[in-house]
Amino acid sequence: MTKPIVAIVGRPNVGKSTLFNRLVGKRVAIVEDEPGTTRDRLYADVIWEDSAFTIVDTGGLLLTPPDDITQSIKQQVVVAIDEADAIMFLVDVLDGVTPVDKEIAEALRRSGKRVILVASKVDNEKRGYEAAQFYELAIGDPIPISAYHDIGISELLDKVLEGLPHFPPEADTGIMKVAIVGRPNVGKSMLLNAILGEERAVVSERPGTTRDAVDTVFEHEGTRMLLIDTAGIRKRGRVEGGIERYSVDRAMTAISRSDVAILVADATEPITAQDAHIAGYIQQAFKGLVLAVNKWDLVEGTADRDQYAREVRRRLKFMPHVPVLFVSAKLGHGVAAVLVAAKQIFEGRNKRVPTPVLNSAIHDMLATHAPPTVGGRKLKILYATQAEVNPPTFVFSVNDTALLHFSYKRYIENELRKRFGFSGTALRLKFQRRGKG
Repeated sequence: MTKPIVAIVGRPNVGKSTLFNRLVGKRVAIVEDEPGTTRDRLYADVIWEDSAFTIVDTGGLLLTPPDDITQSIKQQVVVAIDEADAIMFLVDVLDGVTPVDKEIAEALRRSGKRVILVASKVDNEKRGYEAAQFYELAIGDPIPISAYHDIGISELLDKVLEGLPHFPPEADTGIMKVAIVGRPNVGKSMLLNAILGEERAVVSERPGTTRDAVDTVFEHEGTRMLLIDTAGIRKRGRVEGGIERYSVDRAMTAISRSDVAILVADATEPITAQDAHIAGYIQQAFKGLVLAVNKWDLVEGTADRDQYAREVRRRLKFMPHVPVLFVSAKLGHGVAAVLVAAKQIFEGRNKRVPTPVLNSAIHDMLATHAPPTVGGRKLKILYATQAEVNPPTFVFSVNDTALLHFSYKRYIENELRKRFGFSGTALRLKFQRRGKG
């Protein structure tokens, strides 16, 4: 039995994302007073009365789209409707019944799906009476709500559950979370689609198409993964206000939510300072990293992989352990290798080194390469233990933390990675003076 899916549909700017955020209980979709803000379909789980279902936010539906982006949005909505067990059809009490509402209502009737008619922005008694006008759509009783003010949400959820099979909440423990990040227009959404084998995220030649972080759960060779597609991360000085700023924040949040980040670079350009900045964000968050050099099909035959990889490692010298893979998301080349690398990194991040084995390794490291002398004194590592996994976190008891040189800390980190298979992931090393907590 799979978790029931409920899609939120409606024309642009009727409050779908505000409702989505209210149901999920946190700000997941970007909410802005601008039509067409949500382009891809966003997924999140909702638990109500000890029953779980998946809610899907969709872009504003125009049945006769004027351009390629809105046409793509329409296709996303159609897919969402097709896979949904029930549909929340959102209308706006302030605008009343519009011709587009009537067209959508007719299309939903043809779908044969169960439809819950939701009259949004009903935050006072007068607007409650005005919700009755939507009986004209002949699609059921309108449920008045105000997602912004949390009015009518409990009644709406009760109504939704009436027609859904009971699905007890399940813990997503152990699921591998992968964020796909990078500069705008490097092919992140196309890589997501190549991984999934379907058009889950909107792909366009225009830079900046993906604004939200799009979550997708799927299984690859027995491993459950949560894929998070994100908006392109621009340089801070080039980030505009409003939606653009939120998108960058969302991409940073996606990195923090992930176990492993796939950083997508563009093979037709040299590795950029912004690529290095994003890698730095990933390192600072102590995440795993795979560098996927996309669009390799456009330069293959004229570019040298080894030379490009050397340039990458020169620019990312603070992360020499990162695997560099060459892919063509458009053609599907190299995509499987990216997933394999991400899974290996994830497994390494969850590896625990037994304390006796760790201390024996530390003893060998000290014997092979002794710490430098500082003011006539030398660092002594008295004891070490692995405190956590994901990220692997090691705590060292030393005689004096002031004697630890950053280069020696890097030596220990590199040795731990080499000896215990922590390739591709940042390690967290904590040094504390003996007797200090």
